[in-house]
Amino acid sequence: MRAQTLWEEHSKFMTALTAEKFVVLGGPLGSRAEVLLVIDAPTQEAVRTRLAKDPWSTAHILEIASIEPWTILLDGRRH
Repeated sequence: MRAQTLWEEHSKFMTALTAEKFVVLGGPLGSRAEVLLVIDAPTQEAVRTRLAKDPWSTAHILEIASIEPWTILLDGRRH
């Protein structure tokens, strides 16, 4: 993954989104062909707009497969 084109730029972009708490959790799934991002955003359009500025989006490396709302009922991180 880190050997991919524009990795440094993408990493910097995603780190900034995480610092802003837009990206809550993220990482590759299984074989690393897909990535799961948990994002705190008011709308699907807000997600698409923000991720469109990712260098990987403009280079067509990152494509959004789906955006789904998530109702969290259990969270072991909160005590």
